[in-house]
Amino acid sequence: MSQRRGPPRADMLPEIAAAVGFVSSLLRTRGCVSEQQLQVFSGALREALAEHYKHHWFPEKPFKGSGYRCIRINHKMDPIISKAASQIGLSLPQLYQLLPSELTLWVDPYEVSYRIGEDGSICVLYEATATKPVSSYGMLTCKNQMMLGRTSPSKNYIMTVSS
Repeated sequence: MSQRRGPPRADMLPEIAAAVGFVSSLLRTRGCVSEQQLQVFSGALREALAEHYKHHWFPEKPFKGSGYRCIRINHKMDPIISKAASQIGLSLPQLYQLLPSELTLWVDPYEVSYRIGEDGSICVLYEATATKPVSSYGMLTCKNQMMLGRTSPSKNYIMTVSS
């Protein structure tokens, strides 16, 4: 029996892994969450993101749906993160203590990036090459909209995530 394969890179596993690894590393740095709790949290977040993005993942148009896939903490906790954190008994006040008060995490096909603070630099966590050229000329993505009106150029850094 042959398995039907979709187009190359139609899966979102590397991008989700980068996002989950990043959020988990933020929790790990505070030292208040055990490794076992981090594993449970990571699994719950991975499942929640895969389900949330299931019908909003467009490798042929990576910027389509970027606002829907954006994870945001801005004086309000992103519900996907709070749901995964509830699996290990973390309350909202605890999450606010463990995570940055201003965090934006973009999970798009071929790229995962984040920004801490409203005026922070955008840093790339994961970047892959699209199987066919993707034109972003003239595209106003969630991330690009946030860059409008900046008085100083941002600095891009690449941070690798290992598990």
